[in-house]
Amino acid sequence: MCYPFRHRIYTAATAGLSPVPAPSAQGPEAVRFVYRPALNPFATPTAGLTGPGATSTARVLALTALDVHGDDSLVVVPRPDAITLFGLAEDELLDDNTAGLFIPGNLDAALAYLETELAIREKGGVTEGRRLLLVADCTQEAERIAALLTHHPDAVFAVLLGHWTGDQATIDDEGLVEAPPAVASNFPSRLPAMSRMEARDRLLRFLAQQKDTQKPSTRRRSTSRRG
Repeated sequence: MCYPFRHRIYTAATAGLSPVPAPSAQGPEAVRFVYRPALNPFATPTAGLTGPGATSTARVLALTALDVHGDDSLVVVPRPDAITLFGLAEDELLDDNTAGLFIPGNLDAALAYLETELAIREKGGVTEGRRLLLVADCTQEAERIAALLTHHPDAVFAVLLGHWTGDQATIDDEGLVEAPPAVASNFPSRLPAMSRMEARDRLLRFLAQQKDTQKPSTRRRSTSRRG
């Protein structure tokens, strides 16, 4: 079930562009500019985000998980959050069976899936499997999410918008981060920005590229392995 993505999202924003030295006159390649955000959606169990730059940061973290960590992770984004983050329509990607992405109808369905999957792993003695990343507005289910994270460390992670009761990083409209030290250490000093239009375009291209390379397969649970 593990199908690597071949394209990176390192051109997600203009901040932090670093020029690659120009090749010699005989060199066939042109000068390229590459942006490499020091972001890892799995650096901490929970990334609570608030402030005017929070939604943009959530987009970048979700796409980083899909692209950079797509071999061994599953990103779960409830439909309302997929609409907010990526501009997807209500009926878009309903039949999508991409290995690294799951879009359930709402947050309750997303949590029910995660709870069921983790319970099956626990009952079956599964010690290795896809890392699960929830990207959602947690306002209605903060306590339920907290319980899930507590009971399944290193198996489920979360990027949370809305009213999170734990530590949060406040992202301003320039991408600057204000957060407690333990949280701030997981972020660069300035976070890249990404609009909903750009995020939608990149998401759809990633999914199309993966479908071009993946073999017919069943859903995600078969990726787990017994310890």
